[in-house]
Amino acid sequence: MKIIHITPSYKPAFIYGGTISAIAQLCEALTKSNQDVEVITTTANGKEELSFQTAKAHTIGGVSITHFNRYTKDHTHFSPSLLWHMLNTTTKNQKELIIHIHSWWNLTSLFSCLIAKYKNIPVVLSPRGMLSPYTLGNRNKLFKALIHLLIGKTLVNYCKIHATSEKEHKDLLKLQNQTNITVIPNLVHFPSTVAKSVSAGNYARSKDQFNLLFLSRIEEKKGLELLFKALHKADFPWQLTIAGTGREGYLKKMKLLALELKIFDSIIWKGHINDCDKYQVIAENDLLVLFSYNENFANVIAESLIMGTPVAISREVGLAPFILKHDLGWVSELNAEAIAETLNQAFNDTEKRKKINRVAPALIRAHFSSKGIIEQYLSLYKHAL
Repeated sequence: MKIIHITPSYKPAFIYGGTISAIAQLCEALTKSNQDVEVITTTANGKEELSFQTAKAHTIGGVSITHFNRYTKDHTHFSPSLLWHMLNTTTKNQKELIIHIHSWWNLTSLFSCLIAKYKNIPVVLSPRGMLSPYTLGNRNKLFKALIHLLIGKTLVNYCKIHATSEKEHKDLLKLQNQTNITVIPNLVHFPSTVAKSVSAGNYARSKDQFNLLFLSRIEEKKGLELLFKALHKADFPWQLTIAGTGREGYLKKMKLLALELKIFDSIIWKGHINDCDKYQVIAENDLLVLFSYNENFANVIAESLIMGTPVAISREVGLAPFILKHDLGWVSELNAEAIAETLNQAFNDTEKRKKINRVAPALIRAHFSSKGIIEQYLSLYKHAL
């Protein structure tokens, strides 16, 4: 069996957030499991382009990758050379072939799926949160509605759908009645070395300051404005580190809001941090916060817990049921008052934070180990053939 992964962007284009890490971890784990894996992608890296030689295979993390130039630098990622490559090199020949498409609402994913359908090649589609009522009604909603009506529904019905959480599964069912959905969680990267600051003692220090961390792409759906308004109401000493990047206009808007709420001086705008530094930054903070309007999974939640750092999230985050079931943090409704109360509870409950710091790493390893999850993916691929 050969598995071709098609994604509009790939590692090291981490500017697009945790989805890039999730896709790369899957491809690398499949390769390590002796699967025949190939990745076809574009040079997309935000407004810039990755500097790889195009239309020629090379290796990243042990995986064979071929990059193609794109003509549009927005989220459409139009790449005629990639599509031409797909049209001319993919056939359902003597070797069983699976096309695994990641993301949606971009021309790379849509047209690749159309080509696969035309050639009668089975497709597994991981929409990565892109097929939900929230996403459909967010940016470019008229364009999305038209595309979904003209070809989207037909293409989605052709695919075997992979959802990363039960929440994403439910969101998919709200758009159209699908019986071909399989829920498999994302793989979680386990750092080879654990930061020295991670210990139960990390939560036994004085209450001079509550160190909060937001580690994600900075965009509207992440609920930063609600977090800022909640912190404006906070009656405990705090500092918020924001690690991530986003559109310049939106970043400026958030900084102006912080100034208006008189909380700007308590915020560290750290910008993008690489994977080498990410886990140390997580370990240095008391609580990771993510009060998103919509998240299909949120790898950063599991990455925080693998370091023993508790989390406070919204009910709209895909891992919220897991957090509640295992008592690994706090889950809030999506309004500033509820978030303020949630943060206050997290600040005051030092014993719970100590317990999470102690038990979370083993729980995450038990539930998101590579071996068990890869077996689920291989079962999905074989079922799609």
